[in-house]
Amino acid sequence: MNFQQLRSVREAVRQDFNLTLVAEVLHTSQPGVSRQIRELEDELGIEIFVRSGKRLLGLTPPGKTVLPIIERMLLEAQNLKRAGDDFASQVRGTLTIAATHSQARYALPGAVRDFSRQHPEVALRMIQGSPNHVAELLLLGEADIGVATEALAEYGDLLALPCYQWTHVVIVPPVIVPIRFPPLVSGYS
Repeated sequence: MNFQQLRSVREAVRQDFNLTLVAEVLHTSQPGVSRQIRELEDELGIEIFVRSGKRLLGLTPPGKTVLPIIERMLLEAQNLKRAGDDFASQVRGTLTIAATHSQARYALPGAVRDFSRQHPEVALRMIQGSPNHVAELLLLGEADIGVATEALAEYGDLLALPCYQWTHVVIVPPVIVPIRFPPLVSGYS
């Protein structure tokens, strides 16, 4: 059993049992279509089509049973091909990251470097803006990922996930604090 046989059966039904049209749709010859159908019938041990001489007139009861299975098999074969194409295309493309200036400047360089090493076929595009601008870019589909402050959580149409804590620290130079001594008491000699 092969996909060409299954396609021949499906197209025979779609083309109202006209094998000349089936051959045109499948880019093959009419005798080739007839042979594909006959080989499948021989393999399954049933007649799928009602015939009058060499002409197909309709589906037999077993044909009516196997046709939905053939349709599902061909549909699943298409789904399998699409899934393969989807995964193959994930290796290439562009990933757009929208981030605030602080995130882009201080938090992301290491992650961007590591990602680029692991996925050299993916072009990274960075857009900087305010948290609200980052949210708008995501909502418009102009960015794939947004990295910003907790302000993104205020947008109900976005999923905000915490990924790390941002700690603020104040650093100042050492200050010499003058020490005040109490005034000297006079009256001693």
